[in-house]
Amino acid sequence: MKTLIIGAGPAGLSAAYHSACEGNEVILIERNEKAGRKLYITGKGRCNVTNNCNNEDIIKNVISNPKFLYSSLSSFSSKDTIEYFETHNVKLVTERGNRVFPASYHASDITKALVEGCLEKGVKIIYREKANKITLVNGLFEVIASENRYLVDNLVIATGGLSYPTTGSTGDGYKFAKEFGHTICELVPGLSAIKLKENIPYKLNKMLFKNVKIIVNDEKWKHEEFGDIMFDSNTLDGPISLTVSSLINRRKKENIHLELDLKPALDEEKLDDRLLREISKNASHNIFYLLKQIMPIDFIPWFLEKCPLDSYKKCGDMSVSERKTLIRTIKHFPLTYDGLVDIKRAIVTSGGINVKEINAKTMESKIVPNLYFAGEVIDVDALTGGFNIQIALSTGALVGKTIKSKI
Repeated sequence: MKTLIIGAGPAGLSAAYHSACEGNEVILIERNEKAGRKLYITGKGRCNVTNNCNNEDIIKNVISNPKFLYSSLSSFSSKDTIEYFETHNVKLVTERGNRVFPASYHASDITKALVEGCLEKGVKIIYREKANKITLVNGLFEVIASENRYLVDNLVIATGGLSYPTTGSTGDGYKFAKEFGHTICELVPGLSAIKLKENIPYKLNKMLFKNVKIIVNDEKWKHEEFGDIMFDSNTLDGPISLTVSSLINRRKKENIHLELDLKPALDEEKLDDRLLREISKNASHNIFYLLKQIMPIDFIPWFLEKCPLDSYKKCGDMSVSERKTLIRTIKHFPLTYDGLVDIKRAIVTSGGINVKEINAKTMESKIVPNLYFAGEVIDVDALTGGFNIQIALSTGALVGKTIKSKI
C-alpha cells in the first residue's frame, strides 16, 4: 500500500518517518524548496522543539480540545521526542519552564534530523511539489500536483494553518478537508500580539518590561498572567501577551478589558509604604523625579496621561488622595483592547478541522476512510513552551503508526 503525505513540517515529517519504519512506501511532497520552513522561525530561530514534562502537563497547556490529544501524546510523548533527537545526534538543552532547544540553538538541526530520519527509512521527499486537486478514484486518492500525478491508498494532510503564509501555510489543507465533507472551526490568531487603541510613544517600541502582570477580563471571566511584555508599534507583545491572546481570541472584542500591574510583587499597602519612604527622602523633588525611582523614564509621560497628577508638584505636597491615585494607576494601568494582529502574523492558527470528525485514536477521518490529518490543520492549539511542535510530532506519529499497523 502506498501513502502520500502533503506537507513537510514537523507533523508531516513525523508521519512519514513512523509510517515508513516498517519499510512501507511513503511519498512526502512539500511545496517549498526545503522542509520545515516554519520551524526555522520558531523561537526566533532557536526552535523550542518540545517541553520536558509529562503528558498531563502538556494537556494543561492545550487551549483547544485538549482531551482529543491523549492518544497522540501516549503514542509519542515529549520523552520520545527528546530520545528521537538525541539518537539522531542532536544535543538538547532544557531551559526555564522545561523548554527544550537544540544546544546549538539552530532550528536547522531539528529539521535536518527529521529529514534524515525519513530518508534513512526510505521516504521519498519531493520538493517544490504543490498539491492542487485531490479526488477519490475507485477507493484510491488521486492527487494532481504541480509536477506529478499520484494514486495512493492513504492520504495524510499535514499542511499547517494560516499563520506565516510565506512558510507555505496558506490554508490548502482546509480547502481539501472541506471538499471531502469536513467542517472547519473558525480560524483565528493564536499566540499573537495584541492590538491597542492607544498611540504608544515611539521610545517605548521594543522596550522589554520585566516582571509585570496582565489582568484581562470580560463580563464573565478574569485571568492574570505574570512575566515579561514588550510594546511594539501600537501592540502589546512578549511572552505573557502571547498567552493572553490565545485565551481571548474567541471572546467578544468589545467586552475585553486590559490592565497592567506594573508592581505585582507589591500589594497596594506595601506599595504605599514604599511610596511614603520615597516621598520622605525626596520631599523637595517633584513627582516626575519620584516616578523615575519606580519605572523607566521613557514610560513616565505616557503613564502621566493615564494618571492625572501634576508632575512638577513637589513630592512633599502630595495629598493622600493623589497618592492613592498614583497607586491605583500603577496597579491598574489601563489599556484599550483593539483585537489581535492579523492571523498571518500569529505564531499559530487557532481553529481548524473539527476534531469531532476525526478519530482521536488514529487521526483518521470519520468521513473518508484512509484520509488522515496531523498537526496545525486540526483544531488543536496550545500555549508557548514547545507544546505546539510536540502536538505536531505526536499527531504525526500516531498517523504513521496507524497506517503502519494497517499495512
